Amino acid sequence: MKVIVVGCTHAGTAAVDQILQDHPGTEVTVYERDDNISFLSCGIALYLGHRVKRLEDMFYADPDDLEKLGAKVFMKHDVLKIDAKNKKLMIEDIKSGNVFEDTYDKLIMTTGSYVQVPPIMGIDNSKILMCKSYAQAQEIYDSAKENKHITIVGGGYIGVELAESYANTDHEVTLIQSGDQILNHYIDKSMSENVEKLLVDNGVKVFLNERVSGFSGDDQVVIETDVGEHKADLVIVCTGFIANTDLLRGQVEMDRRGAIVINDYVQTSDPDIYAAGDACTVNFNPTGKPAYMPLATNAIRQGALAGMNVFGNVQKYMGTQATSGMELFEHTVASTGLTLKNALALDFDADAVVYHDYYRPSYMPTTEMLTIRLVYDKGNRKILGAQFFSKHEVAQSANTISVMIQNKNTIDDLAFIDMLFQPNYDNPFNYLNLVGQMAVAKERDEKLSKTEK
Repeated sequence: MKVIVVGCTHAGTAAVDQILQDHPGTEVTVYERDDNISFLSCGIALYLGHRVKRLEDMFYADPDDLEKLGAKVFMKHDVLKIDAKNKKLMIEDIKSGNVFEDTYDKLIMTTGSYVQVPPIMGIDNSKILMCKSYAQAQEIYDSAKENKHITIVGGGYIGVELAESYANTDHEVTLIQSGDQILNHYIDKSMSENVEKLLVDNGVKVFLNERVSGFSGDDQVVIETDVGEHKADLVIVCTGFIANTDLLRGQVEMDRRGAIVINDYVQTSDPDIYAAGDACTVNFNPTGKPAYMPLATNAIRQGALAGMNVFGNVQKYMGTQATSGMELFEHTVASTGLTLKNALALDFDADAVVYHDYYRPSYMPTTEMLTIRLVYDKGNRKILGAQFFSKHEVAQSANTISVMIQNKNTIDDLAFIDMLFQPNYDNPFNYLNLVGQMAVAKERDEKLSKTEK
């Protein structure tokens, strides 16, 4: 069988690796239009903040690795057209300009995403940079040496992480977000206020409810918003990603954002085409519906599954809870599943409880405050999501709740699920048990209150 992989992002690398581990004799061809593969964009902030010494360490594979496994890897080769009906591709060798055709039995689309560039006047200014690729990361790092005042547009994960890195390297930092909170896809407003305070306490100026409408200026960039103006030496735009799927438009099913819709086997509506990573949707377990969530964790899992399933649909995609986390000024911020705001917008009969206490006994030499926000469905009592904030490392607790959402566990399960106790780590009831018990108590009290009325 001949398999062609278009785009060698995280997902593409995982797919090739899986195919050639399981079926070493398979003819695998990779076409990648860039000169590098598998770059971890989450490492940009680490490199900028001098926590990673070499940007090259953010590549977890290279073309030679895939060729040693048996793949034919063509770098700087741009796929111009895909004819899914006849299983043909038109490819251009970017260096020579030569254009040729190739054919496949199975196709894996791992073309990733590109930075969403808002249609704003002046965004082509050389002092306005995007943040995703290796080349962009190098430009961001080099420009940091010459520019003191940095403005970041967009308060998602990348924007917040960059704000921390610039603040930690003696820069003046401004963060502008169009909505009323930062990290709005991951945490509720009450939790985001903790993160905003952390940013402000470390010198970052945070402006919410300001939509950027234009850029101007030469020596300094003037950032025009619907509220006023800001000035900066350099602007980094972090306003999200768009699925890179034009090659298959009109040939496979896509969602309204242009992301390829996949089934339980990461297979598209064309049975001979599989998709993985930022080019496609995920199966989002809290809602049971497809959603677009460009995360490296999703990409790697989907890519490996595509590599398995091109030989026959043998391994189902378990879906995702969009579990994620970050370290921010020595604090952990983590989340999984739905926020309460998003759950209510999706018509869930949802509610939330907040646990705020020390993670381990106060008699220990040291301890730290921990905030957990647990979101659940009042009707069937299933856990829908959770958010964590603490100086203590609580990221793995997000993984625990992720598994519980995956398994459709309830707040009653969480209240008494078996957890270890040791004073170095927690109280006799673990903090996850305690937040579950809070939810159970809230529902019991509401039921009693209704009965008394």
